[in-house]
Amino acid sequence: MNKPTLSNRITKPILVFFLITFIACVSISRFDQYSYAQTTSIKVDALELMDLAVNDYSSYEANDRDFQTKLKKIYEYEKNKPKNDITIKLWDKLIDPNGHLLGGFLNRWKTEKKLNETFVTEEKKLVDQAFDQITGLESNKIKASDLTN
Repeated sequence: MNKPTLSNRITKPILVFFLITFIACVSISRFDQYSYAQTTSIKVDALELMDLAVNDYSSYEANDRDFQTKLKKIYEYEKNKPKNDITIKLWDKLIDPNGHLLGGFLNRWKTEKKLNETFVTEEKKLVDQAFDQITGLESNKIKASDLTN
């Protein structure tokens, strides 16, 4: 049996690091300042709209429609970026009208007309975390793109 040499013990981890870096760079899009800015902006809009859900939906239906339009715009932008599958999966979970995040919340508000304040507060925490995952993924793309420059 061959005893690993110092050269092999150093070379293998370096090769693994470069392989992982290459795969990350090839399979994920580069950092996009527009995506980051739009996602953080719509997060603020979403959380503010969710605060209104303790009131009757009909009073804020126009706000919801305007918000849904903004949401569709950023989703379309993200969907059409190359190598953005992971981000799109996160967006899909966030906006699913039958899910338990933003889309489901807004659908429930529309259906039930008014939501309990405790429920709104707890759901906002989940939606906040979901947006943070999306922006965190986008901001981590900086590091991946810096490695290729």
